[in-house]
Amino acid sequence: MPDNPTHPPGPFALPDHRVLELSGRDAGAFAHAQFMNDVAGLAVGQWQWNGWLTPKGRVVALFALLKLDAERLWLLLPDVDPGEFAPKLQRFVFRSKVSIRARPDCVVTGDFAPPAHARDADIHSRPVAEAVHFELDFGGSGGSRTLWIDVAALASTELEAVRTAMEGTGPLPAETTESLRWKTFDIRHGLPRLPPSQLEQWTPQMLSLERLRAFSVKKGCYPGQEIVARTHFLGQAKRGLALLETTVPVEAGSEVRDGERPLGTVCCATANLALAVLPQAGVAGPLTVDGIELRQLPLLQGLAR
Repeated sequence: MPDNPTHPPGPFALPDHRVLELSGRDAGAFAHAQFMNDVAGLAVGQWQWNGWLTPKGRVVALFALLKLDAERLWLLLPDVDPGEFAPKLQRFVFRSKVSIRARPDCVVTGDFAPPAHARDADIHSRPVAEAVHFELDFGGSGGSRTLWIDVAALASTELEAVRTAMEGTGPLPAETTESLRWKTFDIRHGLPRLPPSQLEQWTPQMLSLERLRAFSVKKGCYPGQEIVARTHFLGQAKRGLALLETTVPVEAGSEVRDGERPLGTVCCATANLALAVLPQAGVAGPLTVDGIELRQLPLLQGLAR
């Protein structure tokens, strides 16, 4: 079923999506060594789902990685403050020739409409006045979706207002109706939108990130790689994501129960949907959170790049 078909047309701001830039001669090699997906194998002008793990293989951040050229990568971070994330990465730079900086001049907008040019993993870019306009295909089986990143001088008064509101880094602004609908689309397709309480809690397999092709088990060493590879090759991924529908909102971190038995944990949620990490073997009885009955739904496909 497509996302709400009655929504008003036109682009809207996604202030919970912000950009961190890696640039310099060693930017690609640094990203390849630190992040869980194959950055070296990604072509210039394409993007992939990717993430950063703890040494124990737990997800610190999940993001879209854009390879703009051989020496410039962008991390499109949902729900993560780039001003806090950059110093964590900086500690691992050592002698590498790479600069890490937040890009508050990047304004992210979206629309539930097909992209005009971008398809699949390809990034379409074009100049707009003195700015650069990047277009990405963020659609899935639940419907079409386009994400844009505008840089520097913006073409409209509306985007200029958004840019002013997003100057600098810090706490995210309040969730809007449109950004909530965007988040719901993500959750329905199995893209975890992790709040701070759920960071460093889950391995990529527990979050079923193989569905997004967001990690590699072949590319070589990166933080947490040993845990990820062992789980993959020994077939020990006993838990994964389940999509749950509820009549009232539930909180991330809430315990999911199968009758009287603790079964798993909600890792992220929106108004009436939640993603929970549950046993892949299935459940015997009705699922509940805090006495609220849940209904399991199939995850939608199509966000993999």
